[in-house]
Amino acid sequence: MSKILENLNPAQLEAVTHYTGPLLVIAGAGSGKTRALTHRIAYLIEERGVSPWNILAVTFTNKAAAEMKHRLTKLLSRQDELAVLEGFGDILAMGEVEKIVDQNLPTVGTFHSICVRILRKHIQYLDYETSFAIYDTADQQILVKRIMTEMLIDPKKINPKAVLAHISNAKNQLIAPDDYAQFASDYFNDKVAEIYPRYQRALKKSNALDFDDIIMKTVELFQTFPNILELYQEKFKFICVDEYQDTNHAQYTLIKMLADKYKNLCVIGDADQSIYSWRGATIQNILDFEKDYPDCKVALLEENYRSTQIILDAANAIIEKNDNRKEKKLWTQKGEGEKLVQWICDNERHEGQMVAQEIERLLIGSEYPIYNDFVVLYRTNAQSRVMEEVFLRHGIPYKIVGGIKFYERKEVKDILAYLRLIQNPSDIVSLLRIINVPSRKVGAKTLESLQNFAVRNNISLFNAMLLVNENPDFSPAKAEQINKFVHLIRDLQKLNGECSASAMIKHVLSDTGYKTMLNDGSVEGEARLENIKELISVSQKYDKLEAGMSLNIFLEEVSLISDLDSMDQTDNAVTLMTIHSAKGLEFPYVFLVGLEEGIFPHSRSLLNREELEEERRLMYVAMTRAMEKLYLLHTRSRTLYGESKSNAPSQFLADLTDDHVERNFGGNSTRKHISVAEMDKTPIPIELDKGVDTDLSSGDRVMHNAFGAGIVVNITGGVITIAFEDSRVGVKKLALSVAPLKRIS
Repeated sequence: MSKILENLNPAQLEAVTHYTGPLLVIAGAGSGKTRALTHRIAYLIEERGVSPWNILAVTFTNKAAAEMKHRLTKLLSRQDELAVLEGFGDILAMGEVEKIVDQNLPTVGTFHSICVRILRKHIQYLDYETSFAIYDTADQQILVKRIMTEMLIDPKKINPKAVLAHISNAKNQLIAPDDYAQFASDYFNDKVAEIYPRYQRALKKSNALDFDDIIMKTVELFQTFPNILELYQEKFKFICVDEYQDTNHAQYTLIKMLADKYKNLCVIGDADQSIYSWRGATIQNILDFEKDYPDCKVALLEENYRSTQIILDAANAIIEKNDNRKEKKLWTQKGEGEKLVQWICDNERHEGQMVAQEIERLLIGSEYPIYNDFVVLYRTNAQSRVMEEVFLRHGIPYKIVGGIKFYERKEVKDILAYLRLIQNPSDIVSLLRIINVPSRKVGAKTLESLQNFAVRNNISLFNAMLLVNENPDFSPAKAEQINKFVHLIRDLQKLNGECSASAMIKHVLSDTGYKTMLNDGSVEGEARLENIKELISVSQKYDKLEAGMSLNIFLEEVSLISDLDSMDQTDNAVTLMTIHSAKGLEFPYVFLVGLEEGIFPHSRSLLNREELEEERRLMYVAMTRAMEKLYLLHTRSRTLYGESKSNAPSQFLADLTDDHVERNFGGNSTRKHISVAEMDKTPIPIELDKGVDTDLSSGDRVMHNAFGAGIVVNITGGVITIAFEDSRVGVKKLALSVAPLKRIS
């Protein structure tokens, strides 16, 4: 047996050695999908004599393309190219390196990178120049806003981002500008139908394409000029497509056209891991492959190399409830493994503490604890906030993947900047951050004039704004714009004397126009608004304090969290990420939190069968990230997006039996086993963090995990002032509820 076919299991061998004709490879989670795909390409070249020039391999990310090139280079013993790859791994897209590597390798790339290559050679046939520009999101928004202005459409009533989202979806469906009107069913879509053709004409006038045009125009090129299509059908006689379940209609059409002549099309994927319908992915593409190609060969990769059998059995029990799938059942030679653990918690902070304490328990005695063995998965980014605070208190290093840390998110920082400005109008950093968020048409020249006026008169920038009517540099119209902003902040300052911290956030969100700005109809806008609602959740614990003091103490705690956040830059850290971001990754220990109805599955899916099936697939993806141990957590009540709710446990948990899962209340095996029925009756004591003192007085000596020893100077409300012995640290004000402090003698 050749080196290429060594160490393949029977199902992989079947997929790899298939020669001509269509091939569908159903690859379960952790089943060696990339291995099968790269070995198949190497087999075609080395064993079947297919020229690399005649093979096309399509991936979804540049990272996946680079990994595939690296593996192929090793398999094909291309030592010169391997040296280039290892020496320039981070810059594969750079011209000369790519040319050297590609000389003896197939064409490997993303849908978009391959289509750009084709268009650079032939787009003149569509009356574009080959030097066309590719507009990014910011360029697109500028163009759409300009068109809407010309059409006298108010961007406050019809959001440009939402317009672009609908145009993008139309292009992914290959709906041309002039055809869009027939799909319009309401006022908004009627306006999109008017804007879309003008937008497309403006792009062409600028000799530019947007991201979605790249595939759409390639399809148009092939449809309009069959001779060009035939040229690429002859070039790409063998086509392999990775992650086929994630293709949209435009990508499906492109591949079908290219493969139509020789039908040597290999697609590999898993319908059970199709979780991107919101990006236009169509699960039917993989489910209908056998209808499109009735004579296709089907290879089923069911042996899993990642997880224990009990994790796979539990995942199978979840996913088999879906109707829209191709039957398979994952198995492994790794052994039975430990049962899943299901924990019910009182609330989200208890949930976070359970996770933190279990990580600490598992790492007891480790001289060099490996934190990156652990991942916490959640349905939405806003859920990370409490987990971050608990980890900070426990001194557990963490990193956010597929997002940024909660208090570093733009929308959170924007709202906090407003609050800091309300509390301290002299805060120039906060003022400059939000003066134009949302847009108030206060440009750089205006700000420069105001700052010069402030310097000349030795006053703050905000006070310079207060005196704008006395500044001869400003016209009455420009002065009025500044006055509106000043009055807004003054009004919010008055409210701060009457309202709690959470009420102030709500006022800032509505009174400044920030909420209107985010309500643009996009998924991104909805997620950003959810993060601000989560900030409201944080602030509610200060609502019992007197007005004014409530906001002051809240901002003190947030400042502390932000300071600690930036202290730990190590890569050896627990990973926090959304389930969507976790696809393709694996971890020995997985904590899946927030398993409640309305959170996971998401509330949007509860009345829609197709969306609920996608949520179930998302659950399957989450579970199959675990290699050794899987923890499932849910709470009796949860404060999220500014609301406290008591939701039922996720319906997915009902699919698991006692053969799969041990239901108890912690990481200690001596705890009582709890049945499903008992879970709703048993009170759960919240375990307080060990070694953390909150009952402190002035004069107490304390130890802080990061700042060392110090003496308590004062405690006011929830803020503790400490003089630390380390002169580099000095005197700090910390939030007592979060600071990791322990009294020492």
